[in-house]
Amino acid sequence: MFGLTALELARIQFGFTISFHIIFPAITIGLASYLAVLEGLWLWRKETVYRDLYHFWSKIFAVNFAMGVVSGLVMAYQFGTNWSYFSAFAGGITGPLLTYEVLTAFFLEAGFLGVMLFGWNKVGPGLHFFATIMVATGTLISATWILASNSWMQTPQGFEIINGRVVPVDWLKVIFNPSFPYRLAHMTIAAYLATALFVSASGAWHILGGRAMPAVRTMLSMAMWMIIVVAPIQILIGDQHGLNTLKYQPAKIAAIEGHWDNTPGGSEPLILFGLPDMEAETTRYAVEIPYLGSLILTHELDGQIPGLKEFAPEDRPNSAIIFWTFRLMAGLGMLMLLLGIWGLYLRWRGRLYHSKLFLRFAVAMGPAGLIAILAGWLTTEIGRQPWVVYGVMRTKDAVSNHSALALSTTLIVFFVMYFVVFGTGITYMLKLVAKGPQPFDDSPPRDLGQTQRPARPLSAAPDHIDPSLNSPRQKEA
Repeated sequence: MFGLTALELARIQFGFTISFHIIFPAITIGLASYLAVLEGLWLWRKETVYRDLYHFWSKIFAVNFAMGVVSGLVMAYQFGTNWSYFSAFAGGITGPLLTYEVLTAFFLEAGFLGVMLFGWNKVGPGLHFFATIMVATGTLISATWILASNSWMQTPQGFEIINGRVVPVDWLKVIFNPSFPYRLAHMTIAAYLATALFVSASGAWHILGGRAMPAVRTMLSMAMWMIIVVAPIQILIGDQHGLNTLKYQPAKIAAIEGHWDNTPGGSEPLILFGLPDMEAETTRYAVEIPYLGSLILTHELDGQIPGLKEFAPEDRPNSAIIFWTFRLMAGLGMLMLLLGIWGLYLRWRGRLYHSKLFLRFAVAMGPAGLIAILAGWLTTEIGRQPWVVYGVMRTKDAVSNHSALALSTTLIVFFVMYFVVFGTGITYMLKLVAKGPQPFDDSPPRDLGQTQRPARPLSAAPDHIDPSLNSPRQKEA
């Protein structure tokens, strides 16, 4: 397929499937915590706006959760099908970590999800709130185990290689490896930020459409508070994560910066834009800011970082890709901070719900959090190459013995099936968002006997959405 090798096709296939998967857990993490806050405010203040928002976003959560589970199952199977040599080599560590995720997080979420989605009028308010908190906690525990596994692959420690296989000798070092705290904090905050942008875009879209009802205003207001708080925190965490990466994966930092060699005794400029050329070992058309690279990367005006030329060509990440994915992530992060500051200013001026330019900007920034997550993931994973376990096992030694034809065929099938299945799910989820919050009927449901549908997660979302509700303008008309 297009002259690609089996290794390249296997990497593309895994990258494609995980790119679809990662967006669903990110929204799940953020929405679960948001739902817990909404229900807590409802129990505290007894204001119906929080109850209505809870039931509105719980339907979207149910659809998103279901798609996350399905996409995650496909990923798990790929470890055995496409990356069997990696599984055989490192399964002694990655296998238990993923098992712990299932035994703790997934079972916790599954155990309380039914109560959360279907128990509003069937259990007491305290128990229902507890169930919502447990689901939110489960999403965070899940992220902890998944990121512990991924972080160990980035900065491995606490193991020995015995008879050609990785054997854990210190589980605390395996789990709390050097990059784990930074990755966990960075991903969790990214999930909250992406969800806040999603929620704010929904609120802004409805206000622009003439539906500035109290629930819509409230969700925009809450989202903007979240953005102004967590966007600066994310920038600070990203800075510390960068320092950690420079210490343990200097080649990745050099590739991100398009930095090839040092001037003795000199400082490093920050390259804003350029075209890294892996063959010529240079970054062409570089636009630089003197000293800023050293200040950001080392916190010193004359600090230096290793250049890519200090690493053997076969050990260099592809700077031509991660140079731009990192700048996409960082650039979107600056726009998120701008959105938060702008919203804070408009709130102070009493115009948060009235500035059409700001509201359009908020709508446009709706997918920015998810795009930034994908760009950050590409930077992290491509920057680890050519290693699947950094400094221990090369990616080319981890792939299964499949032909390029077999991988090309399955990749095409994945493309078609994913766009059909998840495209339909995402479209339906966006239609739910377009419908907007509705007053919730607190009266107990009447007994439907055997005609009642089974309480699967997607049952929490309606079977039909009135087409006239898809656009706020149409409904107002």
